[in-house]
Amino acid sequence: MASYSEIISSMRTVFRAGKTKTYQWRKQQLNSILRCLDENRDQLSEALNKDLRKSKMESLVFEIDYCKNDAVEALNNLEEWMKPEKVKKGLMNMMDKAYIKREPFGVSLVIGAWNYPVQLTILPLIGAVAAGNCVIIKPSEISPATATVLEQILPKYLDNDCIKVINGGVPETTALLAERFDFIFYTGSTPVGKIVMQAASKYLTPVCLELGGKSPVYVDRNCDLSAVANRILWGKTCNSGQICIAPDYVMCQKEVQDELVTKLKDAIALFYPDGVEKSSDYCRIVSERHFQRIKKLVDNSKNVAIRGPVDEKDKFMGPTVVTDVTPDDITMQEEIFGPVLPIMPVRDANAAVDFINNREKPLAMYVFTNNKETVDNFTNNTSSGSLCINDVLMQAGLSSLPFGGVGSSGTGNYHGKFTFETFSHRRSVLQKELKMESVNSLRYPPFTEKKLNIISWLSTKKLKRAGLGTFLPYFVFGTIIAVVLKAVGLEKIVSYFK
Repeated sequence: MASYSEIISSMRTVFRAGKTKTYQWRKQQLNSILRCLDENRDQLSEALNKDLRKSKMESLVFEIDYCKNDAVEALNNLEEWMKPEKVKKGLMNMMDKAYIKREPFGVSLVIGAWNYPVQLTILPLIGAVAAGNCVIIKPSEISPATATVLEQILPKYLDNDCIKVINGGVPETTALLAERFDFIFYTGSTPVGKIVMQAASKYLTPVCLELGGKSPVYVDRNCDLSAVANRILWGKTCNSGQICIAPDYVMCQKEVQDELVTKLKDAIALFYPDGVEKSSDYCRIVSERHFQRIKKLVDNSKNVAIRGPVDEKDKFMGPTVVTDVTPDDITMQEEIFGPVLPIMPVRDANAAVDFINNREKPLAMYVFTNNKETVDNFTNNTSSGSLCINDVLMQAGLSSLPFGGVGSSGTGNYHGKFTFETFSHRRSVLQKELKMESVNSLRYPPFTEKKLNIISWLSTKKLKRAGLGTFLPYFVFGTIIAVVLKAVGLEKIVSYFK
């Protein structure tokens, strides 16, 4: 088998030949991804069930169909996305062409994640291909069944000169990161994200890091706590809580906490009437190591208000709620990434805002309230990758919103057109004519006061002022100037001032 260096070198040669830059190639690959997802949906669903015990609904809605929708959006809009973007011009450049041309970076590396091993591998692939890149895909070895299926099926549909799947564990990922790529896209934990960024820094390779963190929830008083409990529990139990934007912990006032626990018990009974352990709709923890890590959090917690059933052999843990949590408790030290929900009583919304601001910026933030001032408080006085009011997770399903973190929760964003933009370099293009050199002589030495006055008049920007009456004189003046320039010619006007 060829070395990684040889594979990348070969792909770079193909890229430089221009194969991936055409609309036809991009469209063909996107259609092939759609066919691949359609024709292998059962095989992918089985792999997801084997890795995470995902139900068919979760596999389709959150993984396969989610990716299909993104591919369809790219196909529907690709021609428009690829068009040069015209930009505004001043008087100095009114005769020139000025635009932004979106260009592929080159050979990109996509490192997928295990919790959504189809979605978090295929979504960036779609954007990378739409932008015209060659791509090496590295699925997560922690979800081995899905990684194997992707390695088997993708080469049957995609251009193998330009898109390759490489499986393996830490040694293979480390070896890949030692190579020079033109762009790296990584989804995973913050500690590993630092390793990826450090490896990329050797060649100053641009990166998109989709990481995580402790995504907080604030529940205000006077809410419909039944609806709140249903939505929080749903977000915490999807994929058994193994979601980077899952509600990590709840902050609320003490009296709200007690009623919320009661409503969470009701929600569990509503979702799993025959018991969580008997439900085919409840996922399992991905590995023994992760199971033991989450179990340790529960075993070392003092106030377990709802203790979900546990089966170590099956890597199963039911929804668990810990109350009266303090900032020093074990559940507050790291991202939980499992079905354990700590509730920390706070004085009020201002205390919750202060607590959030004294910690790393989260990937997502959730606020349940009927109070506009509370919404404004969290919107204006906190920072997070995303903010969702009165629900959880749903912001990630809207492709017109960028998905990504800030600070330690990540850098860069994607979904829909944003993935295309992430894998594209926005190249500035200014095109002038080799005519009217006398006009250009204004910027050449020797410098004179007259030249300075003309350049200042042409280039100085004016502050906008409100009101139509304020803009009207500028509009009339600009129209007159344009007419005069067209009739007399800029060269004659400039020569007059020399």
